Amino acid sequence: MNVKKILCGALVATMGLGLLSGCGNEKKNENIIKIGLISELTGNNATYGTSIVNGAKLAAKEINAKGGVLGKQVEFATADTKSEPAEAANAMSKLVNQDKTASVIGLFASSGAIAASNVSEASKIPFVSAGATNPKLTVDEKSGKVKQNTFRVCFIDPFQGTVGANFIADTLQLKKAVILIDNSSDYSKGLADFFKKAFIAKGGEVIDEESYLQKDADFKAVLTKIAALKPDVIYVPGYYEEVGKIVKQAREIGIDVPFVGGDGWDSPKLVEIAGAAPLNNTFFTNHYSAEADNAESKAFVANYEKEYKQKPDACAVLGYDAAKIVFDAITRAGANDPAKISKALAETKNFAAVTGSVSLNENHDAVKSAVIIEFKDGKQAFKATVTP
Repeated sequence: MNVKKILCGALVATMGLGLLSGCGNEKKNENIIKIGLISELTGNNATYGTSIVNGAKLAAKEINAKGGVLGKQVEFATADTKSEPAEAANAMSKLVNQDKTASVIGLFASSGAIAASNVSEASKIPFVSAGATNPKLTVDEKSGKVKQNTFRVCFIDPFQGTVGANFIADTLQLKKAVILIDNSSDYSKGLADFFKKAFIAKGGEVIDEESYLQKDADFKAVLTKIAALKPDVIYVPGYYEEVGKIVKQAREIGIDVPFVGGDGWDSPKLVEIAGAAPLNNTFFTNHYSAEADNAESKAFVANYEKEYKQKPDACAVLGYDAAKIVFDAITRAGANDPAKISKALAETKNFAAVTGSVSLNENHDAVKSAVIIEFKDGKQAFKATVTP
């Protein structure tokens, strides 16, 4: 046998192996449903993103153990937004164009989720946000039309702002508020606006509005100005990194009035940054309390603690719920097809989620309850449940 025949034979054999390997991959892919998982795994909002991913992965582990979705195993293709809106758009592009996912879940920060949804909408891929609460996520700001392929499993800021305002007016019975806003955040600006309208409607007075920017570290000057106004309460609709520093520095200069905020406060890092004692007499609106007494919540908390050796926060349960709602939509759609999944998601009614019964309304927003959380010596304590 000459060299030419040997080389030809080797080539044919190699091609055969390649074809067999390709067939094997195709067969493997036929048995998998790949879902995009986009979140803030690094940057300022990393604790939120990590919890969302943990919750989603627990949901996948549980359903895969029961046979998967449509008889196939669920796998996630992940992407990190680095807690930046521009990176969120890039991460979504990777998931829909490179990883070819037929649906995507994740994200907490509204600015990042809005940027990501612009990409998924253009690709007609359903995207379910775990925790972005700004109304502009699901309703296009320019046209006023509902985004056909964007959904969320959390409540929205008009509801959250109203809950915070009513709590201050009715439960704390306070009248004069100062609002301290993160001007770099769609979430903070939107929530502040909804809170202000609801608080004034309840007979309260907003005596001043001040601002800061994400990643600011020294708040003493603005807090000194606020202290001179002698407010009854300070409303801070921000994220834990800055909120922790604001509360700590406020207590250092003698501000002892209550602080109230939104779900962006929910992170173990908040106590590390602010300290346990400064957080006494502070409250925030949230999606969930680990002290919730329903059967779904108790099972989730037990399974999460077993898997991750820590209690779940609201982001963990939102990630879990987002994944479960997408699994349910794919099952009802009968196929891992973007258009069919979006249709099924829009029809979601009375889904038994850990955070309570979830129905998606005409704007693709979740209609569900909120909770009030109080800090007591560095520990979160359930205060009340508020229904829409």
